[in-house]
Amino acid sequence: MSAQNRIPSGIDYLPPLFQVIRNADRCIDCNVCVKQCANGVHVRDAQTGRLSTVDELCVDCQRCVCFCPTHALQICEAPNRYRPNANWTPQIMRGSYKQAGTGGVLLSSMGNPNEQTVYWDKLLINASQVTNPSIDPLREPMETRCYLGRRPTSVMRDANGAIDTSLPPHLELAMPMLFSAMSYGSISLNAHKVLARAARELGIYYNTGEGGLHQDLYEYGENTITQVASGRFGVFKGYLEAGAAIEVKIGQGAKPGIGGHLPGAKIVGDISRTRMVPEGSDAISPAPHHDIYSIEDLRQLVMGLKAATDGRKPVIVKVAAVHNIAAIASGIARSGADIIAIDGLRGGTGAAPTMIRDNVGIPIELALAAVDSRLRAEGIRNDVSLLVGGSIRCSADVVKAIALGADACYVGTAALLAMGCHLCRNCHSGRCNWGIATQQPELVKRLNVDQGVERLVKLMRAWNSEVMEFMGGMGINSIEALRGNRLMLRGVDLNESELEILGISYAGR
Repeated sequence: MSAQNRIPSGIDYLPPLFQVIRNADRCIDCNVCVKQCANGVHVRDAQTGRLSTVDELCVDCQRCVCFCPTHALQICEAPNRYRPNANWTPQIMRGSYKQAGTGGVLLSSMGNPNEQTVYWDKLLINASQVTNPSIDPLREPMETRCYLGRRPTSVMRDANGAIDTSLPPHLELAMPMLFSAMSYGSISLNAHKVLARAARELGIYYNTGEGGLHQDLYEYGENTITQVASGRFGVFKGYLEAGAAIEVKIGQGAKPGIGGHLPGAKIVGDISRTRMVPEGSDAISPAPHHDIYSIEDLRQLVMGLKAATDGRKPVIVKVAAVHNIAAIASGIARSGADIIAIDGLRGGTGAAPTMIRDNVGIPIELALAAVDSRLRAEGIRNDVSLLVGGSIRCSADVVKAIALGADACYVGTAALLAMGCHLCRNCHSGRCNWGIATQQPELVKRLNVDQGVERLVKLMRAWNSEVMEFMGGMGINSIEALRGNRLMLRGVDLNESELEILGISYAGR
């Protein structure tokens, strides 16, 4: 089919977002672009043999640009645009046209891409100078190891008067980062293998997401967090016992208050067996857990999961950041949960309704500060650990999150970037050109597991080195001394209400 026949016309026509420019002088007609593009952007005409492009199909994944041996390709924003309107943006207009033609809900992937306040960038880190000397992490000990779980509130002694050093079930991390929940089905098995192997090498954890645990990954159980979502996909006693911790997913930042949906077309082979869903059947996670309508109900599930594993594994409860998150977290802390995971507005996803992703929830920075303050005020901060996620982009974000009160950070999108993700936001199509968010065998094999592990390990170790540099500059030699230490933060370009919620002072004070 020629490019001309594939272009819609009339009222249904939507101008392309991107334009593929081919340098005719550099192009050697090697056909690499045709082979590398899973979206059909590059087309060779069967009659003329000439290469052309269907710009409407381009998602700007940059695969063709990266693999072109002569650098003959360039992807730019298409010049054709709707007439400027600050109220009716091109995104809103395109959405209206699509829904008028299909009557369906628009889906999107990854995190919220819109211009909204990123509070990490408005927080500055304090540094030591003359009166409180800094510490050189290259020459002096620097502890980034941390523990997640309930903390003893007092020194306990046994019958002989010796100090009782036993701890409630907890997770030990070599660094204050771990990998976010991403389910098998939303990402490929190769991507899951990268996360599992990297977690083991780094001494941290990865999260299965709500898609169960593939049989090949049970060997990484000591570095696995198994998730229990409303659909209970792949959940059985062996699954619960396989991991180091269990996470109850109530909500996620990209789609608070709604459930999940993996289309039946993706429920095949190992995905069907792992999720325990018949092949071809849609895997639908209901919006609520139908056995949880109160904190008392949540407590029953938490205690049931602990009983199923003989109380040997900590239980995490994951919720999305919403306006009353502090009160919600207070209730979760009293449910018997050992760890609370909070996912903010900018958290990524394999697929979510676009309007939900972009308009529901609150930023993780404000949610974290509010929760930490509430738990401290109620005297129950040590009853739980706080895990936060939702666009943790770099080591500076990790340091700022811990200073605001987090114990550790979930890292998701940054881990995918290390594997090769180019943030084209086309995950929901299943045609990920980089072999990450796809189940098509010819695409999955594009993600080299060994290379992915090497790159992800390097990224996390680089972050950990930078965390130590930050701490040394503050005159702090342990993560524990940084946790909730908001004196180490100052704000810029923030109003009084924001400063009050964050619990920090304005820069210069």
